[in-house]
Amino acid sequence: MVLARGANWRDTAGVSKANRPPLALTMGDPAGCGPQISAAAWSALRAEPDCAFYLIGAPHLVTGVPLREIDDPSEASAVFAEALPVLALEGIPIVAPGHPDAAAAPGIIQSIERAVADTLAGRASGVVTNPIHKALLYSTGFRFPGHTEFVAHLCEEAGHKAEPVMMLTGGGLRVALATIHMPYADVPRALADGRLERIARVAEASLRRDFGIEKPRIAFTGLNPHAGEDGTIGREEVEIINPAADRLRAEGLTISHARSGDTVFAEMLGGAFDAVIAMTHDQGLIPVKTLDMWGGVNSTLGLPIVRTSPDHGTAYDAARAGTCRPDSLIAAIRLAALFAANRQKAAA
Repeated sequence: MVLARGANWRDTAGVSKANRPPLALTMGDPAGCGPQISAAAWSALRAEPDCAFYLIGAPHLVTGVPLREIDDPSEASAVFAEALPVLALEGIPIVAPGHPDAAAAPGIIQSIERAVADTLAGRASGVVTNPIHKALLYSTGFRFPGHTEFVAHLCEEAGHKAEPVMMLTGGGLRVALATIHMPYADVPRALADGRLERIARVAEASLRRDFGIEKPRIAFTGLNPHAGEDGTIGREEVEIINPAADRLRAEGLTISHARSGDTVFAEMLGGAFDAVIAMTHDQGLIPVKTLDMWGGVNSTLGLPIVRTSPDHGTAYDAARAGTCRPDSLIAAIRLAALFAANRQKAAA
């Protein structure tokens, strides 16, 4: 460690960086890929002031790049080109790469809390989260299903409305998920609870505000093969998905009836749609990861703050071997910078 003293998701929104705070990067699980990819992301982005960020964590965990400890986020942008700014947290143990330690859990949680608080207060322009291992946190009493729910809770606890929706970007696709981690047998009932309208509204608003798309065009996938073929291969399209699309169209959204899952992503790549809402986790993630396995980004829509993250886990094996790839974190930082710029432009 060297301590210095003292979309391509680039920002294309035409907004000056001068008045935009840096991004807050959480440390994630220190035994995972976070320290390595944070250092590599700084090396790749240090010449891009629009992507300036500071790491909230322990300086002793990051090696191979110059670091500068800061006391306040306002110091980060000025030093970013010369060193990785680190807002140091106390009490984080020395953790060996690839060997998770529950003693690090309080620091992991504190890093997320500080990043959200800084962003809500305007000291940071967005949150980028390094990967965590939920089971490690559960052992210390962490009660949330994951990162997304915890960030949403922190926003709500501060008095803000949060309607989190997961969107994956990569390979030219933007894919929001109607359901995430649930058995397929439970999906039809879940789709009938009104979530399709909620998710579509959140996605449409984010496409306008965060991606800068003036008139977003959204596609629903079908749940069944060939989108049910008019009810002959399942009734979910006829009874749930298409009626939801009709109600959304009546509100003014540009959204399709259920499209066949084996062609709709190619349709988006061809320019027919700006985003796809997939009915299941794998239906949405398979095309994104096939087209861009290393550079996909997970963004949380529907929050009062910008939040993105790499689309992968802690990668303990790669951390132990020293072979972590930073592609997804770099893309997540660039996407967060774009979102922040577009939100600043909209508020001007």
